[in-house]
Amino acid sequence: MTTLTVSLPEALTAYLQEQIAAGHYNTADDYIQALIRQDKAQKEHLEPLILEGLASGDAKPITTADWDTIRTTLDQNRPDRS
Repeated sequence: MTTLTVSLPEALTAYLQEQIAAGHYNTADDYIQALIRQDKAQKEHLEPLILEGLASGDAKPITTADWDTIRTTLDQNRPDRS
């Protein structure tokens, strides 16, 4: 494992300490590692999807009829529907 020294402004240090105190992370190392994993996942998963969407062509506006169909479909598929 590699050791990395990071300098943070006081406001970010306070935020990091709040996250640890709240029990979201055990150590600053855990928090930094989680941020890096999230960034990596975003670049590997989200960015290609965004690029695919951009390359898919012009967007088609949703009409009132489209929204009505969406609402009807959602209502029919609600789990609490008798």
